[in-house]
Amino acid sequence: MIQIDGSFGEGGGQILRTALSLSLVTGRPIQIDNIRAGRERPGLLRQHLTAVLAAAEIGQAQVEGAVLGSTSIGFVPGPVKAGEYRFAVGSAGSGTLVFQTVLPALMLATSPSKLVIEGGTHNDAAPPFPFLERAFLPLVERMGPRVQVRLERPGFYPAGGGRFTAEILPTVRLKPLHLGERAEMTGRRVVAIVANLPRDIAEREVKTAARLLEWGPETQVIESTRESAGPGNVVMVEVESRAVTEIFTAFGKVGVSAERVAKVAVLDARAYLGSKAAVGEHLADQLLLPMALAGSGSFTAVKLNRHAQTNMEVIRRFLPVRFECSEAGGHVAVAVRPE
Repeated sequence: MIQIDGSFGEGGGQILRTALSLSLVTGRPIQIDNIRAGRERPGLLRQHLTAVLAAAEIGQAQVEGAVLGSTSIGFVPGPVKAGEYRFAVGSAGSGTLVFQTVLPALMLATSPSKLVIEGGTHNDAAPPFPFLERAFLPLVERMGPRVQVRLERPGFYPAGGGRFTAEILPTVRLKPLHLGERAEMTGRRVVAIVANLPRDIAEREVKTAARLLEWGPETQVIESTRESAGPGNVVMVEVESRAVTEIFTAFGKVGVSAERVAKVAVLDARAYLGSKAAVGEHLADQLLLPMALAGSGSFTAVKLNRHAQTNMEVIRRFLPVRFECSEAGGHVAVAVRPE
C-alpha cells in the first residue's frame, strides 16, 4: 500500500485526485492522511468526496473514510469497469475535476464509457469547461483516446447546477506527446460569458481585454445564457497556435468591476504571449499525468508552480518516470522520461 501525506507540497486536493487516478490505473492500494491540510477547510469537501466515490465506483474499490470532512481515506481498487455513469457533486464544487480524476483509467479501459457529471462547470479554482474542451482534451486525444464532451447546462459558483456529458473511446496505450516552443499564432479570441446577468458586463470585459491586448473588434465574442441555476460571469482570452490552444480565465465577483476582471485574464495571457512556451502554468500541471502514463513526453511552459511540483512527486510514487526541468529562453522545458 502506498502511504501519502496529503499535507506535503501545496497540500491541496490535487494530491488526492492524482493518487486516486493512479491507484485505479496501476491497481495499487493507497492510504492518504492529512487530506487538504494546507487549506482553510481541511478534509473532503463535496467535490473531493464525489471524486473518491466516482473512482470507487468505476474501480470497484473498497474505501474507508469516504465521508464529508474526512482527512484520511483508504482506497483498495479492483478492476476498472468501463460503462455508463452519472456523478453529481451536489454543490457548486467542480465537476470538471471529478471528470479528470476518472478520465485516466477510463481512457485506458477495455471498452468505451459514457459519463454524465453534474456540479460546477465554471469555477474559479478549477479548469472551467471551455478550457477542458478546447485546451486540455485536444492534447489528450493526440495521445490516442477519443474524448468528446458536451456542455448541457453551465454551473457557476455559488449556485452550481451545471451538467455536461462525456464519451470516452479508450486506447490500448498512450502515445508520447511533445510540445516544443510555441508556433505562430493562428487564432485569437476574447470571450465573455454572462449567466443571468446584464449583457453590458460582458461587453465591457471584451472591449477592455481587446484594447489591452491591442486586438481588433473581430476578436470579441459575447455569450449570454439564462440556463444557469444562478448568476455567473467569466472572461476568457483564447490563443490558438498550430499545436496548442491556450485559454486564460478570470471570473466576475461581486464588487469587482468588469474592467478589473478583464485585466486579470489579460495579465496571464500577456505572460504567455511574451514567452515562447507552448503552454501556460495550469495546462502544464494537467499534462504531467497523461505524459507520465505514456512513459515519456515533453513540453515548454511559462512556469511551473508549486501545484505542478507537488503533482510530480505524487506521480513518481506510482510510476517509474522522472521529470527533467530546465530553464530555456525565458521559459521552462519539461521532459518526462522512463526511470
